[in-house]
Amino acid sequence: METALRDDALTAVPAGFELRLGLPWIRSMPLSSVAGLAVEVDSVPVAAGLVSVVLGARRVPADALQAESGWWFIQDRLVLAVPHGISAGVHTIAVDFTLMVPYLQAPSGSALVLPFHVEARLAVRPAVVPGISRDVA
Repeated sequence: METALRDDALTAVPAGFELRLGLPWIRSMPLSSVAGLAVEVDSVPVAAGLVSVVLGARRVPADALQAESGWWFIQDRLVLAVPHGISAGVHTIAVDFTLMVPYLQAPSGSALVLPFHVEARLAVRPAVVPGISRDVA
């Protein structure tokens, strides 16, 4: 999970900020398996309705990912967009979500659902830094 929020994950954009989240799991997963995305900046929660996911040229509300047919590949970054500004400097960023693992069963017999919490102190970058990872599209 230590690569879920890399040093270059937080970017200021004209419409607010974007956060690039790596998949903290051992295999690629369908986007429909992601639920409950929640973002905090310096211990202040971002209102759930404000977080969207950038999928190529589209913005999808975070709570609508279950209807998406795409995949979150382990080398890619899921781009979370928040439409309010962020001050320059270093911030403590936390992301919580659940991941439904369709190929593993919980003791109840249903698909295994795992909670994730990733947190890092990140400096705001003025632009996306090209890297080896791609954004989920």
